Amino acid sequence: MTEVVAALIWNKEKFMICRRPPYKARGMMWEFAGGKVEPGESKEQALVRECKEELGVTVEVGDTFAEVTHTYPDIAVHLTLFNARIINGEPRRLEHNDMKWITSAEIPNYEFCPADKEILEKLAAMCAS
Repeated sequence: MTEVVAALIWNKEKFMICRRPPYKARGMMWEFAGGKVEPGESKEQALVRECKEELGVTVEVGDTFAEVTHTYPDIAVHLTLFNARIINGEPRRLEHNDMKWITSAEIPNYEFCPADKEILEKLAAMCAS
């Protein structure tokens, strides 16, 4: 099982999503910024590193928003999505094909990685209430 972390970054009522590059597994699908936890790293340290590498920003990692386990044909992941906020820098596309700020109502307009399905349902329900 591969440990993966991701950031739920809000800007008022919108949150950030990123589009995977076409040459990667699940290419051109949308996801939350983040990546694999390296040996010796805490999940929080991994998320700070990944956001720096992918977006060029420093984030402050908050509490856990959701955790899911998903098995793809090529990898099984345990994904932890943390609430996070940018404390330094402006997000740039250093690795992703695209980046957007969307509302929960816009979720159906994007094709997300399957591991994010439960998280997106939770986000939509939370924002609808």
